Amino acid sequence: MAEREYDIVIIGGGPAGLAAGLYAARGMHRTVLLEKGVVGGQISLTEMVENYPGVPSVNGFDLAQTMLKQSESYGMETEYVETKGIEKTGQKWRVTTSGDDTLIGKAVIVTAGAEYNRLGVPGEERLTGKGVSYCATCDAAFFRDMEAAVIGGGDAAMDEGLFTTRYVSKATVIHRRDELRASRILQERAFANEKMSFLWNTVVEEVLGDDQVTGVKLRNVVTDETSEMPLSAVFIFIGQHPNSTFLEGLVEMDAGKHAIVDEWMRTKQPGLLAAGDVRQNSARQVASSVGDGVTAAIAADHYITDTFRD
Repeated sequence: MAEREYDIVIIGGGPAGLAAGLYAARGMHRTVLLEKGVVGGQISLTEMVENYPGVPSVNGFDLAQTMLKQSESYGMETEYVETKGIEKTGQKWRVTTSGDDTLIGKAVIVTAGAEYNRLGVPGEERLTGKGVSYCATCDAAFFRDMEAAVIGGGDAAMDEGLFTTRYVSKATVIHRRDELRASRILQERAFANEKMSFLWNTVVEEVLGDDQVTGVKLRNVVTDETSEMPLSAVFIFIGQHPNSTFLEGLVEMDAGKHAIVDEWMRTKQPGLLAAGDVRQNSARQVASSVGDGVTAAIAADHYITDTFRD
């Protein structure tokens, strides 16, 4: 197994990783970005991004590809492999992947993102980006004056559900229990909102539609009665989990397994940084992730300059 050396190894090809790659490569660092799936992460599943400053409206996949081409134009390399582990070797970092090579980096920026918890029901994956969404802030505006469902009962479901009511004609909260888990203040706001209604003790069994969401199939967990509800969008907020498995035991994490970093995206391990949705308290937006990636790349540049002086 061959070892290849880089100045900066970036793990994850979402907006944070692509921005970090642009700044790292443009800063004359030998840079490689590792991505196990599709470049762009969650935005590659978003049909239209309308809240990225300076870009009025763009397909999420196209935006990611544009970011990738720009970063590669400055020399960033891209490898489509899965990261298996990270370990310290002297002052550098060894990154093992599903490929044949081991990568050695003076600095590593982890931008592996997070994945939304799925319902795991028929139609969900097929209609993601076609009415199924995990981000009301990103997508609610596409369903102006239409009816939508909000799945979940926690803070995120209420917060994002309230956001959807700025656009939709009706938002039905579907929750598997008979009471919400959200904070009291969010509950009060939700119950007071005339556009929000609540369907208790109910789960989604299937998302309906061919090329676009047309409704959901429901089941009451108490009576076992099934029904169908016509609607145009399904917003799912049942939690998310960061892709941080390979960081466990290396860095401090919060209860949700997000990496704890400082304002420069630095962990307490010198030369190991984390940015975007994988870090604690991320805003989980394209623009904020790009900012995180830029910050991490600048911090990595300073670290390399200070640590590896000739």
